[in-house]
Amino acid sequence: MFTSRDSVLCESAARSPLVAYPYIYELDTWVWIDELGRRSGETMRLADVPGEEWDAIAALGFDAVWLMGVWERSPAGIAIALANDGLMESFRRALPDLTTADVVGSPYCIRDYTVAAHPGGTEGLAAAREALGQRGLKLILDFVPNHVAPDHPWTSTHPEYFVGGSEDDLARDPVSFVKVGERVLANGRDPYFPAWPDVVQLNAFSSDLRGAVVDTLGSIAEQCDGVRCDMAMLTMNDVFERTWGGRAGPRPADDYWPTVIGAVRGTYPGFVFLAEAYWDLEYALQQQGFDYCYDKSLYDRLAHQDAESVYGHLSGDTGYQQKLVRFIENHDEPRAAATFAPAKARAAAVTTLSQTGARLVHEGQLDGRKVQLPVFLARRPDEPRDADLHAFYERLLAALEDPVFRTGAWQLGGRSGWEGNDTWGNLVCWGWRDDAPRKLVVVNLGETRAEGHVSLPWDDLRGREWRLADGLGDAVYERSGDDLRGGLYVALDPWGSNLFDLTPHPGKD
Repeated sequence: MFTSRDSVLCESAARSPLVAYPYIYELDTWVWIDELGRRSGETMRLADVPGEEWDAIAALGFDAVWLMGVWERSPAGIAIALANDGLMESFRRALPDLTTADVVGSPYCIRDYTVAAHPGGTEGLAAAREALGQRGLKLILDFVPNHVAPDHPWTSTHPEYFVGGSEDDLARDPVSFVKVGERVLANGRDPYFPAWPDVVQLNAFSSDLRGAVVDTLGSIAEQCDGVRCDMAMLTMNDVFERTWGGRAGPRPADDYWPTVIGAVRGTYPGFVFLAEAYWDLEYALQQQGFDYCYDKSLYDRLAHQDAESVYGHLSGDTGYQQKLVRFIENHDEPRAAATFAPAKARAAAVTTLSQTGARLVHEGQLDGRKVQLPVFLARRPDEPRDADLHAFYERLLAALEDPVFRTGAWQLGGRSGWEGNDTWGNLVCWGWRDDAPRKLVVVNLGETRAEGHVSLPWDDLRGREWRLADGLGDAVYERSGDDLRGGLYVALDPWGSNLFDLTPHPGKD
């Protein structure tokens, strides 16, 4: 059952808000604390994490930590996973010396929104939040709106919260329906894939469920500063109706997320909602109250398309861009080091992490880990650290520490070329500005050397000289503001990039 509000926890409403464009660090909580424990030779819980571990995360410049997987996992879900040959085979591919003890269940097959014993329970989470707060970091946790585990207390106490089925449904389609106690319930699903065997489907059209969700999120909001909402588009009225039709009952007049988010923010006005979102529904979810939505489109364009496609995506409405979550990996995507060639991976990192919106980095990304670990597992294989890649990320994140990347104004820049040169089409650029700091980012998203002209849309650049210092290297240039506004010549090696700090040249106005 859901936890009551605990007086030992600080109210999120009393805390300062998350910065406008945050950098978020995702940790697989179970795997992370177990590795810390093995290194120390002692059992580790969140309350036991050494201060230097939190210091190291803060030193990289992150604004929030997403502790993925702190809630109580389902014993029924574990049993289902262990009996699933396909899942077990995927586990062995990631971890060849797998044992059954390594299978601890999916963090998205939630039995209860109570902090599990393994990370240290409610007190352990409170200690972690306090440690993060002392370092100026916010805490993000998971929320799964679409489904719960079959052994969740609601399946017996509130069957009206679920999409139900009949004995005939179960006999006809045992993949999509399951017997829970004396009732047949639908397994959780999205409209494009078979049902998930380890979860049961909540009825997003139920007003009683929506009320319970508001209470649940209120309890969660007492323990953190925001939630990452798993597959958030599945509970939107249009999607839910398309998925479940008449089984869900009458469609409500009000959509799910405006109802839920509005009610939660009545008590917790600064609470952050971040959506895992796909199918070009990001804008709709932003309009329904989400602060940020996954930008899978940018990821796909960087991984599989060209610079023109990336530039076209970034040309969208600025207000829309400001509420996207940029990434090149997370626990649902393959590791960046396994997806991108080394030089391309660095160009993609600069592109995502210097954009407006929220920026997400996955633990292990900075070290070049290549194995995408199934979230069911408590242990991952040892992998060598890529020291050169780590040094690159340290330098990039140091260059991005300037507050302008968190609170400033972002604008897409222009690019052009000349007759006989089509390599300029591989260049993309953008700028950041605040009261004083200004930045120019230029990236070559191509596998050949690119030359062209780039420009920033700021008329007050004209009429003075500017000093351009590259935060990713040691180069320093002096250039005319007229060129910066009208067309600055740049040349970059394949997958090269510059992150320039722009300052007026003293004495040359």
